[in-house]
Amino acid sequence: MNIKELLIKQTNACPDKTAIIFNDREISFMRVKDDSFKLANYFLSFGIKKEDKVAVFLSNSPETVISFLGTFSIGACLVPLDFMLTEEEIVHFINHSQAKVLVTQIKKGVSLSGIRSKCDSLEKIIVCYENGEGGCYWQDILENNSGAVPNVAIDEECSSSIFYTSGSTGHPKGVRLTYKNFDAPINCITHHLSLSNDDMLLCGGLPFSHLGGLDYILLMLYFAQTLVLMSKFHPLEFLKNIEKHKITLFWTVPPMYIVVLSLKGYDKVDLSSLKYAVVFGAPSSPILLRRFHQLCPNAHLINGWGMTETSAPNCFLPPGIEKIDSVGKFSPGMTAKIVDDEGNTRGVNQEGELWVRGEGVMKEYYNAPELTAEVLTSDGWLKTGDVARFDDEGLCYIVGRKKDMIKVAGEVVFSSEVEEKIMRYPQVTEAAVIGVFDKLRGEVPKAFIVAKEEIDVGQLKDFLKEKLTHFKIPHHFEFVIELPKNRVGKIDKQRLKQIQATSNKSQVSGF
Repeated sequence: MNIKELLIKQTNACPDKTAIIFNDREISFMRVKDDSFKLANYFLSFGIKKEDKVAVFLSNSPETVISFLGTFSIGACLVPLDFMLTEEEIVHFINHSQAKVLVTQIKKGVSLSGIRSKCDSLEKIIVCYENGEGGCYWQDILENNSGAVPNVAIDEECSSSIFYTSGSTGHPKGVRLTYKNFDAPINCITHHLSLSNDDMLLCGGLPFSHLGGLDYILLMLYFAQTLVLMSKFHPLEFLKNIEKHKITLFWTVPPMYIVVLSLKGYDKVDLSSLKYAVVFGAPSSPILLRRFHQLCPNAHLINGWGMTETSAPNCFLPPGIEKIDSVGKFSPGMTAKIVDDEGNTRGVNQEGELWVRGEGVMKEYYNAPELTAEVLTSDGWLKTGDVARFDDEGLCYIVGRKKDMIKVAGEVVFSSEVEEKIMRYPQVTEAAVIGVFDKLRGEVPKAFIVAKEEIDVGQLKDFLKEKLTHFKIPHHFEFVIELPKNRVGKIDKQRLKQIQATSNKSQVSGF
């Protein structure tokens, strides 16, 4: 994808159209292009070239969008950093990627001079909103540089970005994508959904350091759509933005749906403008979508799948198909298969690991050849780590993560299946299941539950006995005020396991 050419094309077509709405401030496509090219030309002025790394440590804002687009306009490599990172983590990622530029803002507990002293590759620090600690001031750059088209040819096979993701292991890996990889999410979305430049997008706090956040920017450019941008997720503001701006499309993760549906008076907001409500990130999401559908009965509820390593999304449930527990079908640019532990292809309705190949698959884990070799085969297949199956209509169903399997006396239990059944209990708001040590069985399931009101464990177990085989029913239940989440809003199972290992809280034994 040539971001620079898209910027020029859409600005020529609709220069005065609003590209971004942020805190009721409207920014036109012309302004986005000009500011992006000013930043790009500033990069060029001190020697930044193709595939040089530009780190961006900002909260969601128009400046973040401009930083991304300015980087892409000269074929440099973006390194988006989560704004929740500590100074030590920032230093680690800058050093690992060898970033030459850091675009940032002042944040309590983060010393820019400290970062500069520990990162030998850094040549410039650009500070937004307020000048400080010797960095170049963002506004000065926009005032003193040309908005002319940067004179750089974009090579689609060059590195476009390095997204750091912990995945299910807890160890951050740098997913290196090319500019060609950026075609994959657009091709998937346009293949399955009917969109135009009249559609209104809402990024409700999904961070731009996450590929799902970047997809909003790509879609805004591809269709010249207006993007309503929130710096953080606030459930009531999220709903009000849908009503106020007549939002037609958003995507988010299951915990955000949970928070919205827990709001008092959430059903009083007019969501009739919605065409599509999309969810990624958990096999247990269908129950949340069905609840949310009561607020917007005219919208299509869509489940989907994708990974940072595959330039998500890659798979959507086609609108009109009612099998909401499926993540749907893969886009034409991606091929998928289900394999057993020996790599043999499995048949219809047979479970195994999902492997994918095609336009979205990453180049590598940056500077980590051993990790890359673990997941990428010599002929281009990516081992996703997801256990899945295909039905006779070609629809894909995610069963769970291989690393999320619990082996109870030799029997395999997927925590996602148990969580989905627990979520059906009326008094449950949220649930997470992990395996814990057991002398007789090796390990057994334990459920952590956020409840709307006090729950009788015996009644809950009777409820689960009607829906789960006996060895899948949790042996322990712990009721908590909240579950740990990562920056994107997904339940952090690694953190939950750490808490379990050190917790002295009492457990309610099931058997």
